[in-house]
Amino acid sequence: MVFKVTVNNAWRATRTLWLLVLVSLSVCICVCRASSPQEDSAMENIDTEKKAEESHRQDSADLLIFIMLLTLTILTIWLFKHRRFRFLHETGLAMIYGLLVGVVLRYGIHVPRDISNVTMSCHVNASPATLLINVSGKFYEYTLKGEINANAVGDVQDNEMLRKVTFDPEVFFNILLPPIIFHAGYSLKRRHFFLNMGSILAYAFLGTVVSCFVIGLLMYGCVVLMKQVGQLGGDFFFTDCLFFGAIVSATDPVTVLAIFNELQVDVDLYALLFGESVLNDAVALVLSSSIVAYQPEGNNSHTFEVMAMLNSFGVFLGVFSGSFALGVATGVVTALVTKFTKLRDFQLLETALFFLMSWSTFLLAEACGSTGVVAVLFCGITQAHYTYNNLSPESQDRTKQLFELLNFLAENFIFSYMGLTLFTFQSHVFNPMFIVGAFLAVFLGRAANIYPLSFLLNLGRRNKIRSNFQHMMMFAGLRGAMTFALSIRDTATYARQMMFSTTLLVVFFTVWICGGGTTQMLSCQHIRVGVDSDQDNSMSVVEGSERRSTKQESAWLFRIWYNFDHNYLKPILTHSGPPLTATLPPCCGPLARFLTSPQAYENECQLKDDDSDLILNDGDISLTYGDITVSTDATGAHTSGGPGFAGAASFDDLDRELAYGDHELVMRGTRLVLPMDDSEPPFTDPHNRLQM
Repeated sequence: MVFKVTVNNAWRATRTLWLLVLVSLSVCICVCRASSPQEDSAMENIDTEKKAEESHRQDSADLLIFIMLLTLTILTIWLFKHRRFRFLHETGLAMIYGLLVGVVLRYGIHVPRDISNVTMSCHVNASPATLLINVSGKFYEYTLKGEINANAVGDVQDNEMLRKVTFDPEVFFNILLPPIIFHAGYSLKRRHFFLNMGSILAYAFLGTVVSCFVIGLLMYGCVVLMKQVGQLGGDFFFTDCLFFGAIVSATDPVTVLAIFNELQVDVDLYALLFGESVLNDAVALVLSSSIVAYQPEGNNSHTFEVMAMLNSFGVFLGVFSGSFALGVATGVVTALVTKFTKLRDFQLLETALFFLMSWSTFLLAEACGSTGVVAVLFCGITQAHYTYNNLSPESQDRTKQLFELLNFLAENFIFSYMGLTLFTFQSHVFNPMFIVGAFLAVFLGRAANIYPLSFLLNLGRRNKIRSNFQHMMMFAGLRGAMTFALSIRDTATYARQMMFSTTLLVVFFTVWICGGGTTQMLSCQHIRVGVDSDQDNSMSVVEGSERRSTKQESAWLFRIWYNFDHNYLKPILTHSGPPLTATLPPCCGPLARFLTSPQAYENECQLKDDDSDLILNDGDISLTYGDITVSTDATGAHTSGGPGFAGAASFDDLDRELAYGDHELVMRGTRLVLPMDDSEPPFTDPHNRLQM
């Protein structure tokens, strides 16, 4: 009996133990199952963080490459300037360094393939911008980076490494181009620009259109020939040829102009070349947009139709005029803000506002469907003409140095990137027939721009554009940042890829060969160098009436505008010019008194514009306001009564002021331009309006 009880108790204990073990195992399994997703998720998060950190390091290394390129370029530039070596300009040097780095990245660095890369196929009608991928019940978002060549699918990781040093084209348009274009307008030497304004406008507008169509027609013939011999691997239409003609018609003679400035080449040649390059960049951009907007009715979008062509011409005029108005309006608003506020007491805020308003002009124009290049160019010209006079001396220096620095860095960055993309861009299409045809077409297009227009312009100019000037302008038609930016903006089709690859070679050739041979070309054409612009103007007065009549003929284009600008716009937008109470009608007396209030003239030291090289001085002014005649003596400036008369200054007054416009005597409410050197001839007004 006792034995039976003992066996039963043992069995119960064993059963209870087994139940406890089973329960424990069940709990452990449940806990393991619950913790397994958490551990997987934690491991996945750690892996994601490692990939993000690795990507951050790679991006930092890519940016460091470009910083080192710019640093190396700057040091080599200093060496070249120290040794007075002019054969290779800084932009050509930056391109060489970019080429070397591109070769190393393409052929010298190999990134091991990541085994986590998976290639799957699915059939869709279009390329979606984002993809949602379901991986084991979790959704991941992927963004489109671009098309990969079918032959390079196995080297996706290597392509990824090269794509990291390939920037989004919008970076060029929204970040790098605005300071370059604004600096061109802000530093424009307007005195010589306006004296040659008619010729500059002819070269920039009519010449660019002629060059575009000449290049487009020649390239279309080349494309037809390529199709006949079986050398064309895709569609290439006439509109594509015109688009190519538009983008390669944008000249950027930065190399030549830098040498011109260093050697002090003839100011008329400098003004013609610089003025053309500033404006034709804007014209080429708007022209290319108009060609893209060409859409005839029907299924075939590449047939010729008159209404579609007229519509594209209307787009050209509308976009250009709208962008022009937007840029001028932004400059005027900035001038009013800086004049009627005390912002000049806080130089940092003043400079920051000037910078942001100038840059926002580009983005505002692009957001409104206009062209930011045109808007920011004319904003820069307006800012230099009006707003600059309202800034404090510290802000004047800061803004000039700031945009000069940004222009230098952006331009050299773009040229370095050009060299890099020759080896890192994944979709190059090099066709020997197309390349040879492009070089020939670019040469003939430039010739069709310069020589016929120079002949027509010389019919109305007494100061002729000499043949050696024409040859120099023909030689100096370099292609640069704008051509590159326009070509890289769209490389989705076979035609655009071939254009981009050919454009790179055109830029390389013109910068290295034409830019490097500038000094030799100047010597060959016997163009004088070492001529100071002020001495040149002084000599023109001594030479007699013939030179003065030349300036009279050159000045008639802007005399009417300049009278209006000096008598009304300058007093409203700046602290200079005659009092509005003397120039506005009597009915506008309250407005005139408000605009000429002491607040507008509280800073008399601001009336002087130091940058006499960059402005057209107030030469065409009437020194009589109502019954008040302004005169000067040895002690300063004073006003005296006299017979009132109205009208503009004579041609001789304008001519003398253009010659001696670098010395200014500043008065309250007006600016008088007087010679300050005893060696200069005295300014004796024949009507006794001003005596010295």
